[in-house]
Amino acid sequence: MIMDTGTLQTLGKKIRHRREQAGLTPTSLARAIGIKRETLLSAESGEKDISVLTLMKLLETFNVDYDTFMSDASVICPEKANNEIPATLEKSISPAVTKLKAIDLFAGIGGIRMGFDQAFGNNLETVFVSEWDSFAQRTYQANFMDMKPIAGDITKIDEKDVPEFDICLAGFPCQAFSLAGQRKGFNDDYKGMSRGTLFFDVARICSHHKPKVIFCENVKGLTIHDKGRTFKIITGTLEEMGYKVFYKVLNSKDFGVPQNRERIYVVAFRNDVAPVQFEFPKPSGKKVCLQDIIEKEPVSVKYYLSDVYIDTLKRHKARHEAKGNGFGYEIRPLDGIAGAIVCGGMGRERNLIIDDRLKDFTPITHIKGNVNREGIRKMTPREWARLQGFPDSFLLPLSDVHLYKQFGNSVTVPVIRAIAEEIKKVILNICLRK
Repeated sequence: MIMDTGTLQTLGKKIRHRREQAGLTPTSLARAIGIKRETLLSAESGEKDISVLTLMKLLETFNVDYDTFMSDASVICPEKANNEIPATLEKSISPAVTKLKAIDLFAGIGGIRMGFDQAFGNNLETVFVSEWDSFAQRTYQANFMDMKPIAGDITKIDEKDVPEFDICLAGFPCQAFSLAGQRKGFNDDYKGMSRGTLFFDVARICSHHKPKVIFCENVKGLTIHDKGRTFKIITGTLEEMGYKVFYKVLNSKDFGVPQNRERIYVVAFRNDVAPVQFEFPKPSGKKVCLQDIIEKEPVSVKYYLSDVYIDTLKRHKARHEAKGNGFGYEIRPLDGIAGAIVCGGMGRERNLIIDDRLKDFTPITHIKGNVNREGIRKMTPREWARLQGFPDSFLLPLSDVHLYKQFGNSVTVPVIRAIAEEIKKVILNICLRK
């Protein structure tokens, strides 16, 4: 961005003041935000212009919003003695920093929101949340205490009652399109609600509010359902609404979690702010295995399978193998990765591990037979949370049966964050063009 000399000097002195307050050297700060030390020093001296993206990274590092940063009276700059926010900066930065609002539809336990919060920091405010499952609401509210109450059934919410927003986050239900299900798509019906058509509630709300960005996540099978016609309806609907649509299938295992989970991610930008091309994030290159995410201490005996149940699983698998099917339980090596975790059925049994740290085999729940001596156990809900990239600070307020379902239905947070980082770059460029 182009700034006059006085503005550059004002900005430079504030950057240096904040850096010194934080006890950071020019080298450590430059490394933290991904620029050269010389570039930072030139910016601090007011000799060199600074990009909007670099300034945003600095604000995140200092944990301060733009307005507070620029109005800091402890830094007196002769060139701008009243310390007013320079008009050129206010025009190009402030809308991106202070006015971005998001809504979280089909929110689940907040995985998509968490990824966007991590990417945007204090520059994104969630103003509306909708989730119809009462148990998911409880986990969401335990971790995002700013959202009370959470709206329920989205089909019964008038779009006019939804606050204005810039970004729509919508992980609309995937069961209708899943390769593991019956794939009824837009004809699917569940408990009186057509899950396939819930996408059109996203369209209904966004058609009214015209946000800058619509972000959706779904199963990989969405692209091939009904020979591609379902996905064509979705993308065509977004285009008719005035959006340019980008999409890509990404695998969670490429983004620092040990889970083989392919999902499709759709990013739609309103035509007047859409980039020519949108680059989805590249794999992080970070290799993680199950050993990296299992509990550090021995887990409760309740997670260990009984010998009777293991025999049942073995017979079940043998029957399917005789028919040429690949169904059945699976024990994952600790130096490998998990298969995709799912909300029900064989989800836990497809991701068993061997953990021989158990010493007391006395059951604490009602089981048939005895606790197995092979060390075969289910992964814990906390381990499933880690498979999805949720931090250990994420609270687990419900019983295991609900938590397994919730994490199986959720998203991989590091993938969401990586995509959100790319969306953030586009939004910053939008501000520069204004």
